Amino acid sequence: MSLSSLPSEAQATAQRIRQGGPFPYAKDGSVFGNRERLLPAKRRGHYREYTVRTPGSRDRGARRIICGGERPSEPEACYYTADHYASFARIAP
Repeated sequence: MSLSSLPSEAQATAQRIRQGGPFPYAKDGSVFGNRERLLPAKRRGHYREYTVRTPGSRDRGARRIICGGERPSEPEACYYTADHYASFARIAP
């Protein structure tokens, strides 16, 4: 899926990821364990998760961008989920 097809909040999150922050949520940038095994298998610590703001939500909501790679601000691949890790779509570079 193209970045431009994502909600504007996801586009803003992707921009913050590439800029190295700042991030509005304390958990942004934390290790994503891929327990659901829906993303390609990688070593622990490869993936990091970032919150995509959900208008009207009182908490972090269900939307996230998960990125993997050695350098968080230069991810090898990023994925979007709108349903709290039940499904993912790869974001085209």
